[in-house]
Amino acid sequence: MTDEHPRTFKCVGILAHPQRPETFSLADQVAAWLRARDIEATALMHWDQEHTDPSGWNLAIGIGGDGTVLRAARVCAALGVPVVGINMGRLGFLAEMSPSNWQAGLAAVLRGDCWIEERLMIEAEWSTNSNVVYREEALNEVVISRGIVARIVEFETYIDSAWTTTYRADALIIATPTGSTAYALAVGGPILPPELRNLVVVPVAAHLSLDRPLVLSGNAVIEVVTHCSHQAVLTVDGRLAGQLEDGDRVTIRATGHVSRFVRTGERTYFYRSILDRMEPKSRI
Repeated sequence: MTDEHPRTFKCVGILAHPQRPETFSLADQVAAWLRARDIEATALMHWDQEHTDPSGWNLAIGIGGDGTVLRAARVCAALGVPVVGINMGRLGFLAEMSPSNWQAGLAAVLRGDCWIEERLMIEAEWSTNSNVVYREEALNEVVISRGIVARIVEFETYIDSAWTTTYRADALIIATPTGSTAYALAVGGPILPPELRNLVVVPVAAHLSLDRPLVLSGNAVIEVVTHCSHQAVLTVDGRLAGQLEDGDRVTIRATGHVSRFVRTGERTYFYRSILDRMEPKSRI
């Protein structure tokens, strides 16, 4: 996290949810609003992580749910482009604005009444027969899990090259603080504030093996060797990387990149935000 104000926003990329047409009209409205203020704005309705180039952008606006904001953050991380989200999904953990208040929110950003929140990112490297076949960054989590067959997988786990334990479970989640409020939270993992630089290891449905989450230093390197006689799969921020074979190794470590989010609220927003979503609503 940093106390500096964001750079001047003169060129903005707007990323709508490619499969939700209702986000397209809002993207056009946001672009028109920005252009009326002499800000160059590009609205993309159909885009993907591999082919979207944010070079020249000072700000990216993701319109959709948390998945859209995650994808926007991954697109922009390497170039340090900050992201702000307008929530049109269900939860909106990552979004700063809503369809009803985005004009006031963006006006505050343009005035400099905002701050930048930096969030740890991790990388998954998949090796088979000592050959790297896949490498990808994540903001939320890396998940190694059983496939369609309901049989446990053995996850031989090393931390900083030292054998730690072998989990026997349906899945193993390695999450960032951002991801601690996603899948990891759903299976009993701890909630970590987003500014921390830690990793969380959480087994899913562990059987006769360690079933407690581990919180590790952000500098830790985690290696997982899968052992199974059936299908196991690797997913990175919800994207299927592929099917793992017996003996394949997945290495997870922090990257040199961070995701940068523009915030206009108080710096203590995180606790209220998550409690509002977790606490049952009172009924009158």
